[in-house]
Amino acid sequence: MQHRNNNIDAALLGKIMLARFLELPLRAFDRLVTQTESSTGFNALRPWVTVGRLEDAWVAHDADGIPQAKASPILGEIHEAGRNLIFLYHRDGYAREYRFDEEGMNRLMAREETPKDFAWTLRRLRLINTRNRLTHALIQAVLVSQAAYLRSGQALSLIALTQAEISSRLRSESNLSVVADPGRISRLVRGLSIALANGKAVPVNTLFPKSRQVHCHFVDHLIKTEKKFVAEGLIRGPLTDEAIAVILKREHGIRLSRRTVANIRHDLAIPDYKRRSQRTDYLAATEGFSALVPLTAQALRTAVPAHSGVYEIRTPFTFRLSDEEKNWPGKSVPVVPHGVVYIGSAGDLRKRLGDHLRGSSDNTLLYRHVADGAARVRFRLVNEGWRWVERELYRVFCETFGEPPPCNRMSP
Repeated sequence: MQHRNNNIDAALLGKIMLARFLELPLRAFDRLVTQTESSTGFNALRPWVTVGRLEDAWVAHDADGIPQAKASPILGEIHEAGRNLIFLYHRDGYAREYRFDEEGMNRLMAREETPKDFAWTLRRLRLINTRNRLTHALIQAVLVSQAAYLRSGQALSLIALTQAEISSRLRSESNLSVVADPGRISRLVRGLSIALANGKAVPVNTLFPKSRQVHCHFVDHLIKTEKKFVAEGLIRGPLTDEAIAVILKREHGIRLSRRTVANIRHDLAIPDYKRRSQRTDYLAATEGFSALVPLTAQALRTAVPAHSGVYEIRTPFTFRLSDEEKNWPGKSVPVVPHGVVYIGSAGDLRKRLGDHLRGSSDNTLLYRHVADGAARVRFRLVNEGWRWVERELYRVFCETFGEPPPCNRMSP
């Protein structure tokens, strides 16, 4: 009988450990730093380890002269210092760096009587260094690339910057001891949020928009301001897709075809100019909604309040229904060019959206849409009568698009 060889190459094992370490939620990472520094192994290694801070890194309590805050899901905050931006980390552990007496450490590890937990502690310290160095290099690069957005918080100030592009910059411009490949950056930023200069918390991955996402912001802004243009007599009525393309090219240097504008408009759940000319449409009904945020546990904690209101869930994906789902009233193959798959309301938005995310809301079809992590949500807070607001929003949606959202199994 053959025995399978379960031995893993040391280099491959190291990469797997680093990948998992980069994915740690911020609070879990902070606890790990604290536990490591209070361990027996760390105390034994202190003669060969110097505890310091990353070069040019600042921690918030240093600047404010107050005790450091409790661990939070926010990495730190943007501050303006004259013409420059600086980043203040919220916890010492997020800016921690350990420096080693490598010769002494090698002699210690070469001894036969050295406890095994010494090697494990040393490995953890090096992983903390790697994560913090990569995080710091990434934040410093973003301070330069997205400075306008970090100051204003205005989506129109974002520039297209993919994770692949920032990875290339870090590898060519910095002296990082770790390879900043796109996969590692993706794992790192997945659970990180920062506070902008205006105090608003945003997920770090929103700082790496693709060109399509940037174009969405411009089309959305232009359509939202067309009512002002009409009132001022600058235009006679809602803008056609071709007119939007012309204005974007003339005013912002963005070259989009009419068809691309139409596709973006559908993605944003915005009806065409004929429907927008009607007195009530879905665009008007959702005025005052928040910006779209990822439907993730991290975003729910930082961006969605535990307050009553209405909400809308969007996803970029569509798929065919199962045989059982096809028997639901009014349901067929869900074609959702506008991206809206569900409209709802709740007395506690954060809790209800968390139920959807975990699949515990008894809506199997909706969970299939949100399970892959690509869904987004926007909402409006409503103090009283949020169920009535939901019914009105649902009615206007059906009138605007000719059918209900595919995951609403019945009218509210």
